[in-house]
Amino acid sequence: MSLSNLVLGKPIRSSDERGEQIGPVAGIPIFGLDALSSAGYGPEAALTLLIPLGVLGLHYILPISGAIIVLLTIVYFSYLQTIAAYPGGGGSYTVARENLGESAGQLAAAALMIDYVLTVAVGISAGVGALVSAFPKLLPHTLAMCLGILFLIALINLRGMREAGRVFMIPTYLFVGSLGITIVVGVLRVLVSGGHSAPVVAPHPLVAVAGAASAWLLLQAFASGCTAMTGVEAVSNGVRAFREPTTRNARITLSIIIGILILLLAGIAYLSNVYHIGATDPGQPGYESVLSQMVGAVAGKGIFYFVTIGSILLVLCLSANTAFADFPRLCQIIALHKSLPSSFASRGRRLVFSQGIYVLAFLAGLLLIIFRGITDRLIPLYAVGAFLAFTLSQAGMVVHWKKLRGAGSARSMFLNGLGAIATFITVCVVLIAKFVEGAWITFLLIPALVVLMKAVTRHYARIGREVASNTPLDLSSRRPPIVILPIAAWNKLTKKALCFAFDLSTDIRVVHIQLAEHDGKDLEARWNEFVVEPARKAGVPAPQLGLCPSPYRRIMTPIMDIAMRESKSHPDRQVAVVIPELVEKRWYNYILHNQRAAVLKAMLYFLGNKNVIVVNVPWYIEAGGKLRAPKSA
Repeated sequence: MSLSNLVLGKPIRSSDERGEQIGPVAGIPIFGLDALSSAGYGPEAALTLLIPLGVLGLHYILPISGAIIVLLTIVYFSYLQTIAAYPGGGGSYTVARENLGESAGQLAAAALMIDYVLTVAVGISAGVGALVSAFPKLLPHTLAMCLGILFLIALINLRGMREAGRVFMIPTYLFVGSLGITIVVGVLRVLVSGGHSAPVVAPHPLVAVAGAASAWLLLQAFASGCTAMTGVEAVSNGVRAFREPTTRNARITLSIIIGILILLLAGIAYLSNVYHIGATDPGQPGYESVLSQMVGAVAGKGIFYFVTIGSILLVLCLSANTAFADFPRLCQIIALHKSLPSSFASRGRRLVFSQGIYVLAFLAGLLLIIFRGITDRLIPLYAVGAFLAFTLSQAGMVVHWKKLRGAGSARSMFLNGLGAIATFITVCVVLIAKFVEGAWITFLLIPALVVLMKAVTRHYARIGREVASNTPLDLSSRRPPIVILPIAAWNKLTKKALCFAFDLSTDIRVVHIQLAEHDGKDLEARWNEFVVEPARKAGVPAPQLGLCPSPYRRIMTPIMDIAMRESKSHPDRQVAVVIPELVEKRWYNYILHNQRAAVLKAMLYFLGNKNVIVVNVPWYIEAGGKLRAPKSA
């Protein structure tokens, strides 16, 4: 088995794509990890803002979580309709583009792409944070662990969607089960004890602070807590990944994900209030996550604690898989609309869009390095893109139902309109509350990405106009090209290239660049024997040999000048530059050659014109050092 097959898996045929499609059981770990794992850092992000309030801050976590759950429910019902209306996938981008115009679609796409990059960075850093809270000695290795996990997740996703689903299924359901058991047991203990259950392991003590919280602080806590809603978009983007019936399977998957997330958010908020669990300063000695404190308070720090923390760690880290499943698909759809490079639309060996995976891994890794893998430093950048995409999607659906005007369209329009208003208000709150802390970066990146996509669109449009043709082939004025053949010496490469040049044309100009006074004189002396006499016997005109002096020892520039001069002198004919080149079997042998052929090709490509054609004539070198011509020669 080859190394590539061992690492990435055997290539999958395009006809086997249906076998790679998934159902709800696999769809939850693939498309739901981002949403479900946000229960691990969303409530903590809100509680972190409430640290200055001490015990008083816990009284606000319930209403804040309640507001987030209400908003989440509105968005959920809206996306149920989006999935049904647009079963081709694309989510916010497709809805906004088709109903609000190309610019709105590109704005939604930019917001989503930034959101997915942050999903990877935040998810992995939060997972490592959970590990560090259980094993504080690992704190100095936070960034290294983040980058290692990023590499593994990217590698798993390059092996295909179904394989990623199988890998992530056990950690996902272990996370939901263990955290669900913690919440159920904790609530039952509180009810049995009459609301005064003592923690098994006391959480970090909170300072009693007098006074009331300001509206500004509560808005900031709400804005941070809204990161728990990221990932709701994922299923609507990846509808086409589900097997038939795609719409039904996608809606079932979304309903299960949102139902579990609501229960987790409500349970965490309730137990945090009852057990007086507050956030600790992230990145500082003694840091312990809210979920670690909660599990310890309910079940102690025995085997169940480490199983639960381990599942939290895995799911938080693997939540990046949602972005790895969606980001490449989103880029593929955008690329098909000519707003991203066309390479994003090409499938890799395992039927995944490899280019998107590479780009996502690189950008997320860059973010982790810049912010040193600390979740709290990334949170302020996070929610703006997600909620901007929500808003554009809901506004687009309002226009969609207005155009449709069928039965129930008025109710659907109202629901999507409510979602658009609610998410737009949230965007404003998040942007204002988190602007100074880093949201301004997202605020600038989104328009910059839109400008970039517009530039790509204009480029492809210009290329389309340039190469477009509605006229038939015209062979009436067909003439053989003028062939220019640069040679260094007389050898087998030169002979092969010259034979090929005769197949193209009889108008051949052979060029030898003189780097010294007597350079090429021996070639000139024997030219009649090597070329002229064989050409005469074959009944074809003999090619010219031109010795071109180069006092400054330049080789490429004189050849370029000759090609451009011939092109200008004969605008009605094509000029073919035939370049002989050695091809080594082993890559490291290339350092022994000057690579002038490759440089000349590059110069002709970038500095030439429409009349200049570059023809490469390779000569392959055997591993043992013997020269051989290609089999076709």
